[in-house]
Amino acid sequence: MELPLVVGVDGSDGSLAALDWAVDEAARHGLPLRLVYASMWERYEGDVPSAGRERSSGRVLAEHITASAAERAHRRDPDVKVTAEVIPAEAVSALLSEGHNASALVTGSRGRGELAELLLGSVGLAVAARAHGPVIVVRGDKAGLAGAHERILLGAGDPATGSEAVRFAFREAEIRGCSLDVVRAWRSPAHENGDDPKPAEDTAHHHEEQASALLDRLVEDAVAEHPNVRVRRITVEGPARKVLLHRSAGSDLLIVGARRRKGHFGLQLGRVAHTLLHHADCPVAIVPQQA
Repeated sequence: MELPLVVGVDGSDGSLAALDWAVDEAARHGLPLRLVYASMWERYEGDVPSAGRERSSGRVLAEHITASAAERAHRRDPDVKVTAEVIPAEAVSALLSEGHNASALVTGSRGRGELAELLLGSVGLAVAARAHGPVIVVRGDKAGLAGAHERILLGAGDPATGSEAVRFAFREAEIRGCSLDVVRAWRSPAHENGDDPKPAEDTAHHHEEQASALLDRLVEDAVAEHPNVRVRRITVEGPARKVLLHRSAGSDLLIVGARRRKGHFGLQLGRVAHTLLHHADCPVAIVPQQA
């Protein structure tokens, strides 16, 4: 049985955008959709009163939000099987727990409780950094959210730590029937050190060739497994976060890998992932590399 796509809901605008995106994604992959609302109302209001007593306002709100979200999902696509649950737990912990039995976790870029000046809510960032499976933070412009570009963008990382992200990207491109741009950014110093430095153009050519060779190794197996996916291999000089951020404006989904940190709980997201999670013009998928 296919694991469900799990989306966190809280009634905020960001949550509604994530819900709509998750419904479409579940329909594409033929997956059930599980809606999760997490709240610590019991900590502040006590246990839910027994029969005959008025239910807590927190519980009523939670049930209203989940019921409204389930109704919205059904209206968007009646064929997607939807279940919903209110979990009396802290939001990050609840979603991380749900992620163990999910094909992926989906969150909005901001929740109801976040300050307006925060570009990415603390829940979305924490879940993206600590989940054991893929996490999609839904953000961006209308075209990206609607899938109008018909293009998936994969930031090509180290082959030793990015194979899960590659597989995720190729599956996504195949199921959507869209093209896949695999981008590897590279940089080189203006001159090589030494008594007889190479010309700058020779140095740049060397680094570009290295980037191209690494990109080929990264996608070799996936290309063979998904021959129908239209793949463009792209090498670009510049900082990876700026290169990918610029290209996110013409993409429907941006995918990057993340490596496990030895001896720590969580992922090594790095500056690239943080920048994209806060500023990308399309949804961003963080795909951890399993040990």
